[in-house]
Amino acid sequence: MKRISSIIFAAFVLTFVSANYASAQWKYKGYYYEGMAVVRDAYGKCGFIDKKEYLVIPCKWEDAFQFSEGLARVKDANEKWGYINKTGKVVIPCQWKDAWEFGEGLAAVKNANDQWGFIDKTGKVVIPCKWDWAKEFREGLAHVRDANNKYGFINKTGKVVIPCQWRDAWSFNKDLAKVQNGALKWGFIDKTGKVVVPCQWKYVIDFRDGLAEVWDTYGTHHKIDKTGRIVE
Repeated sequence: MKRISSIIFAAFVLTFVSANYASAQWKYKGYYYEGMAVVRDAYGKCGFIDKKEYLVIPCKWEDAFQFSEGLARVKDANEKWGYINKTGKVVIPCQWKDAWEFGEGLAAVKNANDQWGFIDKTGKVVIPCKWDWAKEFREGLAHVRDANNKYGFINKTGKVVIPCQWRDAWSFNKDLAKVQNGALKWGFIDKTGKVVVPCQWKYVIDFRDGLAEVWDTYGTHHKIDKTGRIVE
């Protein structure tokens, strides 16, 4: 009985040490997304591990970010970004000056002229690179910034559906997006661009369970409903 207990204890110690060694060998270890996490080795190169902490994609990239919709963006030695699949195969060549993760089948990329557009999962440019900045699609729309440093929203054909008139904006979340006006006040718009919560707040957090957290000019915290009415 003592022998069995000793074996079990030894196995536990070995597992514990191995797991901690696996974590300790990386200069950086990210969160798991789609079953894999980015790691950075002692030489500063990035790869990916699975949930058993096995290195499944070798550390050969200058930088890398989490998987999204089956693909991860990676940066090569020439400082260009592309995308790999979960086997580590490059499926979209590293040719972009910058890039975001895929969202709803499209990814925002920046060309050599510092203009942003969108590609599909084959690497084909489906929305021309003409924006000063862009982010991934959420709920069918992506927010973009024009040459006048104003934010608006486009659909997946590239059509501007909410004019670029905001000083700042965030992605849509549950049919509403937070926007900032020229007076540095935040509010919310719907997908038609209509202001449904007036821009009167110093800062806001997206709605959750029908309520949003907001702070007024004096830093006082409130909760509002989707009409903008203070409920707490």
